[in-house]
Parts: sequence; C-alpha cells; structure tokens
Amino acid sequence: MATKRTNRCLYNSDFKSFIEADPYYVLGCIHDAFHGQALTTTDEAWFGEIQLLQNVLLPWENEEAEIIFEYNIPRLGKRIDVVLLLRGIIFCLEFKVGQKDALQSDVEQVMDYALDLKNFHRFSHDRIIVPILIPTKHKTSSSLFVPSVYDDSIYNPLLTGEDGLQHIIDSVLRHENATLHGSIKNWIIGPYTPTPTIIEAARSLYENHSVEDITRHEADKVTTDATIAFILDVISHSKKNSKKSICFITGVPGAGKTLVGLDVAVKQSYQENGSFNEDDGAVYLSGNGPLVAVLTEALARDNHKKAKAKGEKKKLSDSQREVKKFIQIIHQYRDNMLAKIKNPVVDGKLEIDPEKAIKLQQSGYGEVEHVAIFDEAQRAWTHQRIANYLKRGGTYGNKLKVPNFPMSEAAFLIWSLDQREDWATIVCLIGGGQEINTGEAGISEWIAALNNLFPHWDVYISDKLTEPEYAEGKVNELLANNPNVEFSDKLHLGVSLRSFRAERLSGFVHSLLSFTQDAASLYQEVVSHGYPVVLTRDMDKARQWLRMQARGTQQTGILVSKVSARFKPLAVHVLPQSEDNAVHWFLEDKTDVRSSNYLEEAATEIQVQGLEVDFACVLWDADMRFDNGKWTFWRFNGKTQWIPEKNPETQKYMLNAYRVLLTRARQGMVICVPKGNGNITPEGFPEDSTRLPFLYDCTYSYFKSIGMKEI
Repeated sequence: MATKRTNRCLYNSDFKSFIEADPYYVLGCIHDAFHGQALTTTDEAWFGEIQLLQNVLLPWENEEAEIIFEYNIPRLGKRIDVVLLLRGIIFCLEFKVGQKDALQSDVEQVMDYALDLKNFHRFSHDRIIVPILIPTKHKTSSSLFVPSVYDDSIYNPLLTGEDGLQHIIDSVLRHENATLHGSIKNWIIGPYTPTPTIIEAARSLYENHSVEDITRHEADKVTTDATIAFILDVISHSKKNSKKSICFITGVPGAGKTLVGLDVAVKQSYQENGSFNEDDGAVYLSGNGPLVAVLTEALARDNHKKAKAKGEKKKLSDSQREVKKFIQIIHQYRDNMLAKIKNPVVDGKLEIDPEKAIKLQQSGYGEVEHVAIFDEAQRAWTHQRIANYLKRGGTYGNKLKVPNFPMSEAAFLIWSLDQREDWATIVCLIGGGQEINTGEAGISEWIAALNNLFPHWDVYISDKLTEPEYAEGKVNELLANNPNVEFSDKLHLGVSLRSFRAERLSGFVHSLLSFTQDAASLYQEVVSHGYPVVLTRDMDKARQWLRMQARGTQQTGILVSKVSARFKPLAVHVLPQSEDNAVHWFLEDKTDVRSSNYLEEAATEIQVQGLEVDFACVLWDADMRFDNGKWTFWRFNGKTQWIPEKNPETQKYMLNAYRVLLTRARQGMVICVPKGNGNITPEGFPEDSTRLPFLYDCTYSYFKSIGMKEI
C-alpha cells in the first residue's frame, strides 16, 4: 500500500513503505499536507519521530499494518501525534520530544485521545486501544498491562522513553496474543458515530443541569415551548413523509434561541420513553467558538461537581466528552463533510468520493444525525469567503484545498444534509442584524440556496423574517416564487428570557443605532421597567456603578468592539482571542483575576455573541462616531491616527458589533464614552492626538439628547 492522500491526517502509509522512505521525503509529505507555518521545533519533532519510528517498526516491516501521522478525530478538532494499526490493535502515540518526565496532564491527554476514538469513531468502538505516552528522554517503561477503569478495551496509558517503545509495542502484542497480521480496513476514513454509552451519559448530563440554568432566564417558558413543539412536529412530519425540511427561528437577543436549539437536540434524540433512538438523532452546531466552549465547560463543570458530591470517580474530561455528543463546532462538522468530496470539483457540482467516505445503512454518505441545528445561522460564510478560504488551504492543521469550491457555506450545509437518502431537517437559529465578521452572509444566502439548488426542501419560516434586520427586509421578495414556504408566528421568540424587565431593549438598541424618532421614548420605557441604562465619561465611575449593582453571584463585565484600539490609558486590557480566555472570563468566580468581574479585561463582540453577563459596561471607542445624524466608521492604524472605513459591508459589521454589545446585559448596563485627552504639551501639541475630545464628544452628546441618565 503506497502513501494515501486524505484530509484526515498529514501522512499515512503501510509500514514497509514508511520504513523504506527517505525521512526527508516523509517530512516533506507532512509539510505538504500541513496548513500553517510549522515552527522549527515542530519540524525537529516530526523529523525525530519519523527516524525513531522507522527503527521501532522494523520487526513488523512486512506485515499488513498502517502508520498515520497527525490524525484528526472526526468532528472533535483533536489531533493524535501518531496512530499505529497493527494486528487489529489501535496504538495512540503521544510524543513529548526532549522531555524527561511524564506530567499528569500529558497522561490525561493521551487517554482522552483513546476515549474519543472509542466513543466517537465507528471503526474503533469494538477494538483494543492502547494509549502510549513517550517523553523521549524518559529512562523506564511501563511493565503492567491493565485495562482502564472504564472496562471498554482501553489500556491504562503506558509510559516509555524512545528507547523502550519497540519493546512496549511487542509486549502489548504478546499480552493480547495478537498473532494474526492485519490493519483495520478503512479505519482512516471511519465515520463519526457516538456509542450508546456516550449518548446515555450525554442525556444524563443535560438532564442534571439544564441549559436554562446557564441562561438564567426569569420569564415563563410559554414561547419557547410552543417553538420547540412546532419544530418537533416538522421533524416528525419530515420523517413520516420522507421529506427534507428547514426551519428558520428568529428572536430578540436573549429570547432563548440557544436554549431552544439544545432542547430540540436532546428531545429529538431521546424520545418520550426516555430511550435513545439511534436513527433519529440531532446535533447542535455553532460557529461561535467561545459560545460552544463556555456552554461545554459550564455543563461539564456542574456535572463533574455533582458526580464528586455523590462519591463517583469521574474526571472533568469525561463530562466534557459527554457534552460534545450534542454540542459541536460547525466548522468541524463542515470539514468532516468536505473530506468526503471529489476534489477537484468538476463542472461546479459536488460529489461524494466513495474512496474517502463510508456509506452507512441509515445515513448514506451524510452525517449520522437526521437533524442539524445551526445556531447563529446568519453568520454562515458567503461563497466568496469560503471559496477563497478553501482555495488557499482551509482548516488549520490539515490542508484542505478545494481550488474551485462552487457553493456558499449555507448551500454546502444544506447539501450535507441532502446526502441522506431518507429524510432530514435543518433548524436555523437567527439573530437579526448580528453579522459581525467580513464574509458573513446573513439569511439571504440560505434562501438563495433553497431557491436555486434545493427546491424540493420544505421551508418553515418565522413571520418576523420580513423585518429590516433580516436580509434587508427582502425575505418576502426572495421567497415569492418558492411554493414550499410556510410562515408561522411560533418560529419567533419575542419575549426576552435573559431579562423579563428588558423585553423592549432590543427595540431600543435598534432605534438608538438607526436614529429613529422613538429612541427617547423607548429608552424611558426600558428604564421604567427596571432595566437601568446609564451614561458616564469616567471608567472609574463605570466600575463603581457595576460593583454597586451586582449582588451575590451576579456577573459584571466590560465590553468593547474588536476594532477598538485606545483603551490602555483607561487601564482596560482587551481579552485575547482564545476560547480558553473566554471560558475563564465567563465562568471563573470573583476570586479569580481572569474573571470578567475583575473589570480589567474587556471582551469583544466575537467573545460574547450568544452569551451574557448580568450588568455590563459598553466602552465606546472612536471607531464608531456620531456625526450630524449618522454614524461614521474608523480604524486605527496602530500607530498615530484613525483612518476612515469606507467599505459599506465593513461598516455594517462594525454597526452590528455595537448592536451585539448593547444587548449582552441581562439586568442593566452603563455606557462609557471617554472624555479623551485634551492636554497640550509645553510645545503646544496635543499630548495624545489619537484620543482628542472631539472624537468622542458628539457621540456622548447624542446619547444625552435622547435622555440617558448620567452618573
């Protein structure tokens, strides 16, 4: 078997071809498949692993066995350093090059890989899996071979240095009496399918800590219950009649769209008798990395705490794994489907490559779930953005190059579900006016795909999608010639669950940003219903106000736009773009300096979209300024001045960023428009020309003009 090209790894080969290859050739193959710039240390590590394994695997050179470098576990976004498929056994190797000692975190890492394969990779469910940690300078090797406490054919992690690796592999083969030669056919393209064990654990976890607790809503569930019931009826009708259907759900910020999506995912997967229906499963998908990370961690931490209180021996990573059964990143779902297509694309038509995919009895070449719930569907990419992304080699890690990709992301996601040969339902959760990144298409791209490529799909759509925030108010026009459309008021979540006192907040924010005449009256209405919105020009006063408002475990936080640039003089640090940072910012308590409550680090619209705090400070920079009845938009050049932003599409995203920031607080907010710096140097020049008072004064005056109370 020669080296095969696949998007699931950076390199794979039979043992003989690998052992006989020039190490630099193998390294070149890895480089060719890698997207991103490999560091010198990474290069050295890969080269060292290649040379070591070419010697280690010599005793099995002539066997039917397979080696795989940097294997991507389907849909989980994790990569295993090296997988060996030898005599029907799966060896997971995690190298720590140059390291002498084994850290607990390293042992847990390689064990997690083994568990993820066992729980989510179809061709690993019934196999023996052996995780091996290799700190290359370690001097001893494991001598005991015992199954893990999970009783699932997984070994407890084995430990060895580079000198003992060959012996430990041989010892495992002897221990298992593994004498029959053979790899595992099609293992490398084995599909994502959760085991019943992980599915039942996920249900238990969800039931023990409802996402309702995370959203902390204070209103009744009448609206969400009606929406969930409508969607489940559509799913049932689609199944009964072998139809493909799509539902578009709208809602004001905080109305419970995420809650609805997760409830549908769980209720669809677990029928009335409480048992899992393997053929009717659903998955909740979001392109919002911070949202997925925070939801996953919040559920997992709570489950782990409750298990510990009961005396159960359960790791936090086990709880996290259970959550990932039904909460996943949309890009990993998308890329798992992209790995199955014929490439290059011929005549603009996507087709499955049967050599890259396994056809399953129920789902065919589609994914395993019948129902996919896409949160923040308005953020799906335009055709131009995803085509450019895939042309240069998409996903970080594995170079997924598709030079002539023919679809928008929305169209591809519909196409992915359309690969099922029986029935499917898509649920799109949509926030109005919340496209915040260049290349986010909004709802119009979904509708165009349905009209042009998937006319056989039934369309169920919120009656509020005709409003200006959605597709510029052209939804009716776009759907005029589609005969399969049904509008329903049950697909709109109009009551804010985030704060029952702020049902009109969304309307006020829309009015504030679009300069409608009712902004002042809407402001008074919001405030009179117990939702304070106050104004200041002093960050110390803003912090003091937040601390005075928050009681008990109520959460505060500072919010800024990602384009903001001049907040260092105010002792505000912008939170670095990392999912781990978002998790700490949202979930740590008031004793942890990483917590939002310390009011030192400010989160951007990217990190808070779909999430919320109790009381927020929206810190307004000079990137968006009021000027004679309109907004003007600016970008800082990183050195000396603000540059006008004239691209209309970018201006829309910048406006939407503030729309998101102004709707993140459950119970109240302070808007801080800084005074700037009007000081003059002895030579007669501005002390800080990037923060001159006039950059902020007009915006402050506009907010005062609609009656905002100043503190």
